[in-house]
Amino acid sequence: MRPLYGLLSVLGCALAADPVLAQQPAAEQQPLVEQLMRNQERLLQKIDELQNRVDQLEGRLNTATPTPAPRQQTAVAPPARARPRAPQPAAPPSATPVAGAAPTPLPGAPSGSVAAATPPAQAAAPSPATVEQSIAAALNPNIPGLLPPEPMGNQYENEDALRSDLPGIAIRIPSTETEVRVYGFAKISSYYDLSGRNQTDAPTAQTIPLNNSAADAQGGEFAMTARYSRIGVDTRSLTDWGTLETRIEGDFAGGTTTNAQFRMRQAWAELGTAEFRVLAGQANSLWNEGVFETLLDATNLNQSFIRQAQIRATGRLAPGLTGMVSIEAPDTQYTSVAGVFTQNTTTNGASPAFNTAPDLLGRLTYRDDGLVAEARGMLRRLSVRTAGTAASPPNLDLNATGWGFAANVGVPMRWLWDGFGADQVLGMAYYGQGIGRYFAGNTSGQDALTNIGLPGVVGGSLNALPTYGAIAAYRRFWTPQLRSNFAYAYSRQDYPSYALEFVPGSAAALGLNRDMQQVFVNLIWSPFGAISNGSFGSGAVDVGLEYVFTRRDLFGGSAAAGSAGAGLGVANRIVGAVVGRF
Repeated sequence: MRPLYGLLSVLGCALAADPVLAQQPAAEQQPLVEQLMRNQERLLQKIDELQNRVDQLEGRLNTATPTPAPRQQTAVAPPARARPRAPQPAAPPSATPVAGAAPTPLPGAPSGSVAAATPPAQAAAPSPATVEQSIAAALNPNIPGLLPPEPMGNQYENEDALRSDLPGIAIRIPSTETEVRVYGFAKISSYYDLSGRNQTDAPTAQTIPLNNSAADAQGGEFAMTARYSRIGVDTRSLTDWGTLETRIEGDFAGGTTTNAQFRMRQAWAELGTAEFRVLAGQANSLWNEGVFETLLDATNLNQSFIRQAQIRATGRLAPGLTGMVSIEAPDTQYTSVAGVFTQNTTTNGASPAFNTAPDLLGRLTYRDDGLVAEARGMLRRLSVRTAGTAASPPNLDLNATGWGFAANVGVPMRWLWDGFGADQVLGMAYYGQGIGRYFAGNTSGQDALTNIGLPGVVGGSLNALPTYGAIAAYRRFWTPQLRSNFAYAYSRQDYPSYALEFVPGSAAALGLNRDMQQVFVNLIWSPFGAISNGSFGSGAVDVGLEYVFTRRDLFGGSAAAGSAGAGLGVANRIVGAVVGRF
């Protein structure tokens, strides 16, 4: 039906009924009417031509435009890696698509994307299918051959005990084989001391107040902080040699509770495959082990959270078995009657603590059906050079060898009975000499002791400090969202007898902790937590409450403490924390 014909009929009738025309004589009316009819016929011919052209255009558009495909509910995987293709010339604007022919792919577009026959001005616009694929590739990185991101706080990858299985916010960079991940967490912690006043939100076992000290007389206090919140950026790029991963990570724990300062935690690059890869930069030491889950923002007894410059190689030795070796930055730390010395100690000039070789570390990890078993070891060289320092004369060149080994295991309780669910029993033990720096929560500056400066000592000796300890822990899941950790840790240092001659009450004497113990009990609620096949995922939020008991006994007892307090210290702390991860 053509509405133009109806309009002309109305016009014709209106003209025929024109009163002026009706008043004309019959002889004069006839030529006018004939002229009007001829004009109407020519106008109808023009309209027919226009209508035919409109019909042709509509038919072409219907033929060239494909029926839109239904929107996919799953992410579209990006194409497999291939060499770039040369751009293809676009079809001439006058080209007319043949009805029923397959749509022409966009030049350089992924397989399956098409372009409709459009005017030249619109030919470069991507089709909806192409746009949807680009968005899916960006939001759902799935690059074949690219290693997947590791969990942010994997307990068994020499990370800290604040675990998370979240991959972070990962984005595929369009038109590249690189993805970027932003991850981290916001954490607020609070504490209240039930015994002596300990003015730190990160108390180590070695520094709790001694009984009968001034801090003990004041009693406990309450504090809050958010400075342990963390943020990191991780990139992964596919290369001919495997995945190149880089990571920059920091937190705000470089200052105090009320004056937080941003600090670098990690900065490294790693290249390779799941079979073999090499890392260079500042990363977690191969000696690190959190062992059990805790809310306290401190390096706890027998735990190790050292981060330092290193070169590391990782290889898959067998199914489930991974081997790692590293060359790591050294830092000789020793204690003498004059106090604690590290390589950066600048009291009265240069430090006598000297580094002559990197630390060598190795680690083996085995995983199978929830079982995790690890062994690690290290070899170090400790040196003291007194020439040019306040410790001279005499000019001494002393050396000692440090070494140590440790093993830890996590056993799923479902092996005994399925009713235990995701419960775990955890254990760790170690022994070594000259490894005190790697247990920063146990001792301060006690890789070794020296008798330099003591009365009657002409030369001097450097003695690597023997140390050993163990942890036993149990992780109990009351529900998939509610869990508890119970842990006990014990550590002992065997000091040379000359340490009894250190000045009572001095920093050197108060740092000689012969025996230390620590107990943890906590309750953590993860509203988005879930258990699948015996494995637990904490999700984005943790809310927890924790009780921490700590005791330390000085070498030499009250005689070593002098007027600073009793020969032992006992601390009781309640910790609360809320963690939100991304």
